[in-house]
Amino acid sequence: ASIEVTELLDFEEQWPRWSARKDEAIRARFGVTPARYFQILIERSTREALEARPMLASRLRRCRERARAEQTRRHAG
Repeated sequence: ASIEVTELLDFEEQWPRWSARKDEAIRARFGVTPARYFQILIERSTREALEARPMLASRLRRCRERARAEQTRRHAG
């Protein structure tokens, strides 16, 4: 089953920070692991998300960019 962008954004607004409780809520609501949830969230952080929730989409983009930079740094040295 496909998860709608609005569902992801609504959930992320309710749970802006990671916690064990958020992991449990992800599994209960979406039926996926937290890792898969974040993959889907990043995949769906598109123009549609930016138009629907500009501040949240911008925050998610910054998080994605930091994660990529950290991954590049780890692989480089």
